Amino acid sequence: MPLYRGSVTSVSQQLHAGSLIDHMTEQFRFTYGYHPNAAEQRSWDRSLSVLMNDLADAGLSAVEVLLEYRLPLTSRRVDALLCGVHPRTSETSYVVVELKQWSRALPVDGTDQVVLEDGRGHRLHPAEQVGRYCEYLADFNAGLEGSTRRLAGVAYLHNATDEGIAGLWSAETSDLRRMFTGERRGAFLDFLRSRLSPASGVGAADDLLNAAVKPSKQLLALAAPEIQQREQFVLLDEQQVAYAMVMLAVDQSRRSNHKQVVVVTGGPGSGKSVIALSLLGELARRGRTALHATGSSAFTQSLRKIAGHRAPRVKALFKYYNQFIDADKNGFDVLINDEAHRVKETSTNRWTPATQRTGRPQVEELIDAARVPVFLLDEHQVVRPGERGNVREIVGAAERMGCEVVAIDLNDQFRCGGSRAFEEWVLRLLGLSPGGPLPWAGDEAFHLDVAGSPEQMESRLRVTLDEGYSSRISAGYCWSWSKPQLDFLFPDVQIGDWQRPWNNPKESRVGDAPARSFWAYDDGGFDQVGCIYTAQGFEYDYSGVIIGPDLVWRQDRWVARAEHSKDSQVRKADPPAFDRAVRNTYKVLLTRGMRGTLVYSTDRETQEMLTDLVGVPTRRMAGRD
Repeated sequence: MPLYRGSVTSVSQQLHAGSLIDHMTEQFRFTYGYHPNAAEQRSWDRSLSVLMNDLADAGLSAVEVLLEYRLPLTSRRVDALLCGVHPRTSETSYVVVELKQWSRALPVDGTDQVVLEDGRGHRLHPAEQVGRYCEYLADFNAGLEGSTRRLAGVAYLHNATDEGIAGLWSAETSDLRRMFTGERRGAFLDFLRSRLSPASGVGAADDLLNAAVKPSKQLLALAAPEIQQREQFVLLDEQQVAYAMVMLAVDQSRRSNHKQVVVVTGGPGSGKSVIALSLLGELARRGRTALHATGSSAFTQSLRKIAGHRAPRVKALFKYYNQFIDADKNGFDVLINDEAHRVKETSTNRWTPATQRTGRPQVEELIDAARVPVFLLDEHQVVRPGERGNVREIVGAAERMGCEVVAIDLNDQFRCGGSRAFEEWVLRLLGLSPGGPLPWAGDEAFHLDVAGSPEQMESRLRVTLDEGYSSRISAGYCWSWSKPQLDFLFPDVQIGDWQRPWNNPKESRVGDAPARSFWAYDDGGFDQVGCIYTAQGFEYDYSGVIIGPDLVWRQDRWVARAEHSKDSQVRKADPPAFDRAVRNTYKVLLTRGMRGTLVYSTDRETQEMLTDLVGVPTRRMAGRD
């Protein structure tokens, strides 16, 4: 929805009266829960005045304008979306306009998509930005039927001269990727007249705003081979059962007014995400409207990068749980909720406007969004007090909403070298299964050792790295986290003389450190220590885990110590909730390795207990007999 809708004439009148910016500001506060900053308000006033004058001079005063239009299922906003009638075909016609107040910009060497805007930072080329907005709108607004034929995209740099952005003109152009400066105002008006007639645009705006939100058939056709044909997505045993049951529920829902909620549970490495991506690929192939959602930024960004490597538009199929607050009921055939233990109590927070704080559980929003909502989870991976992703909560919500529930348990383990013995050892160690800690009996398929120090852990894992295996070190959130400085990460994790930085908190590289979302598998990730939020959902061959002072062993039991946690959200929880969260955190970290795990505790008594259970460490992990 836009912050304001009206004809060019009405927008101009509101601007002249001085009331438009106040109206947009109040609507912004109501929609997003905070006030736009003064710079954004000034930008609205200056750029919209220029655009409205140009539209009036082009004879397009009856065109309908959607200001700050939010793209479906995303927080991205289009500056102005012009709705009208095509002058030649008489079809509805739409022009997406991005308004830039830039005066100068330079291309970044080595790329035709990134520019340096007036020395203030890297930006996407404005023509590329508006082109992607057009493609996304076509992919998710059902009224456009997956086609960009009735769309045009324009970046209008009305303060810039041709010379000021001289390096930007070499980028490829099309009707979706046009760029004009103030010097080319005449050409800009001609382009607008070529896409919009003087007729009223009310009907075109109504059609766009009232259309259903769902992925288009063209996007699904593109996604199917990109996702489904990857050889790593091979289903085995209960994985195939879960996959088949979901497909059956989808078929039943289409044949009758029948809604099923599918809940798939399994431990680390049981194949939940393989099932999720296999489903997404097959549903796309069959033309079913399906989306993938998680509550993890790192996991979602990684899936977008992997699945959309050759087809960037496919990235749009990967969403977050909080993007379905106002989704249409049963708007999709299937919503695949991966890593569903990350489902929160609600989708709102303290910044959400009071008028929008319905208090509705997030799980109900996710169930409502699709005819077949699928939840894939591991109950022992709930690591924050506000997370509600467990079978009881999901089944309870489904039953309250009158839905049938199909429950599937994945028994086989595919991470940890297929070692069910190791997973059981971890659950017993942390008190997540009854019986108490037990000595490690060994398993030919998996290697477990206690490192004598973090230096020894790093040295041994480097050996595996040199032998071609993937290895990472992660730790409990027990050290403060400094902000990175340009190309430098501070060595915040300090244990004796050993010190290393946390993983990069930014979504762009800092020196050799990969972006936050890619720490788990980018080559540069080994030199930083990962946290629960970058490790969860991923796997690597060998894992080093540092148990910090937030969880220590005392005589015959674990003691969780919130005062040693640096996680601002978790440490505020009541003692039982903190205890559960910190045990689950270490359960997740300990089960990331597929071939082996090294563990070390900063606490002497805990380290002695672990050594007693595991035995004398061996010299190396990889390359052994």
